[in-house]
Amino acid sequence: MPPEVDCPIEKMRLADLNQASISAFQRAYEQLCNGDDLKISEESIRPVYDLNRYEDLPDCETEEIISSLQETVIIKLNGGMGTGMGLEKVKSLLPVREGINFLDVIVKQLLHLRSSYCEDLRFLLMNSFSTSDDTKSYLSKYPDLGNLENIELMQNRVPKIRADNFASVNFPDSSKLEWCPPGHGDIYSSLLGTGLLDKLLNEGVRFAFISNSDNLGATFDFNILNSFKQGEASFLMEVTQRTEADKKGGHLARGKDTGSLILREIAQCEDKDTSAFQDISKHRYFNTNNIWIRLDALKENMMDSGGVLELPIIRNHKTVDPTDSNSLPVYQLEIAMGAAIQCFKDSVALSVPRSRFAPVKTSEDLFALQSDAYSMTEDFQIQLIPERHGIPPIISLDDDFYARADQLNLATQFGVPSLLNCKKLQVEGPVVFNEGTIFQGSVVVRNSSKQIKELPAGEYNDEIIELN
Repeated sequence: MPPEVDCPIEKMRLADLNQASISAFQRAYEQLCNGDDLKISEESIRPVYDLNRYEDLPDCETEEIISSLQETVIIKLNGGMGTGMGLEKVKSLLPVREGINFLDVIVKQLLHLRSSYCEDLRFLLMNSFSTSDDTKSYLSKYPDLGNLENIELMQNRVPKIRADNFASVNFPDSSKLEWCPPGHGDIYSSLLGTGLLDKLLNEGVRFAFISNSDNLGATFDFNILNSFKQGEASFLMEVTQRTEADKKGGHLARGKDTGSLILREIAQCEDKDTSAFQDISKHRYFNTNNIWIRLDALKENMMDSGGVLELPIIRNHKTVDPTDSNSLPVYQLEIAMGAAIQCFKDSVALSVPRSRFAPVKTSEDLFALQSDAYSMTEDFQIQLIPERHGIPPIISLDDDFYARADQLNLATQFGVPSLLNCKKLQVEGPVVFNEGTIFQGSVVVRNSSKQIKELPAGEYNDEIIELN
C-alpha cells in the first residue's frame, strides 16, 4: 500500500466524494493491490445459445402501460465527451437531423410519453463533471422538464493509479488529469450515494430502464417493461446477435461453476483466449447496454454487500496524459454497468432486434444516422426505414479525413447522400458530397490525392468512382 499522503482512498475523501463511491473504488483498489486475477478465462465460462426473444413478448394494454410507467424511471447515461470523434463538448449535442441532436430526441421522446400516458414519468440524466454544464445549459430550452437539478444524477470520479507503486497520481500540469471516470457501472454507487435510490423507492418507483444517450435505438419499450414487471427477474439485459463488427465488444456467457450469466469485456480476456472471445459463432450475443433493473432488489443487494455491488473490475493500462504516450503509465479502474448481471441470481437476458442497438461511436455511425436510411417517427423515434429490414448500411470512411466530427461536417456541408438502397459505401481520400447524390448497392469513392474534391451529384450504383 502507498503511504497515506498518496493513498487514493484518502484523496477521494478529501475531494468530498460520497461514501458509496469511495467504498466501490476501495474494493477495486484492494483487488489491484492484492494482485487478484481480474481476467475471465475461456475455461471458466461456457457459451449462451437459447434465450427468450423480443418478438415473442406479448403486447400489453394501455391500462398496463400507464400503471407500469407510474412505477418507472428512465435513466440516460450522458457522461461521454466524444473525444474519439474530436469533440470537446458533450457527445449528445451532435446533430442527428437538421436542428435536432441526441438530447432533443431524448427529451421529445420523454415529453411524448408524459403527454400520452403518464405526466409524472420520472427521468434522470447521468452527467459527468465534463458534461454537466453544457447539458444543463442546452436543456434550459425545455421548461417542461422542470428543475434541471432534480433530473441530474452526477457520475463520480476516481483517482488514476500509478502503475509502478499503486499510489494516486500527482500531475501538477493538470490536476484534472489526476482523475478519471469509473465507467458506467458507477451508476449503482451514484444512485445509492446521492440518496436518489431511496428517494425513488419512497415515491413508489420500482423499475429503472437505463441506456446510453448516444444509442437512439434504446427507446422505451412497453412490452419489455411489462414482461419484466410480470416476471421474477431482478435484472434484465438486452442482448443482440454479434456480427464481425462487434467481435471486440463484451459478450454474454455463463460461469461454468455457477451457471449464472456473466458479461466478459475484451479487457478481461486473456491474450491466449482472444480468438475464442472474437468467435461470434461460439459467443453469439453482446450487451447493448440497455438494462432493466428492480430498484428494491438493487438496494437489498447493495446493503447485503456493505453498500456496494460486487462487480468485476476492469484494469485499463493508460498514460496520465492520454495525448502523450510518454507520460506516466497509470491504471484506470473501471466497472461495466452490464456486469451487474452476475450480481443477481435471477438475472435474465433478452434477445432483441439489432434496431435496439444503434450507437454513434464513430463518424461512420453518424454519417449513416444522418442519412435517409433512417427516419423519425411521430413519437420521435429514429429508426432504420422498413425497406432495409433491420440491416444498416456498412460505411467505411478514411480515418485521415473523416474521423473527427468537424471533418464529416465539411464533407456533408452541401447535403448527406442518400443511403436508402446502399449496401456498402467506402470513401478513400478527401471528398465533399453534393445534394442529390444517391448511392445504391456497393460503391467505392476514391480520391488518391490529398486535395479535397467534390463528387458530382448523381446516382451511383455498384461501381468504383475515381476522382482525378
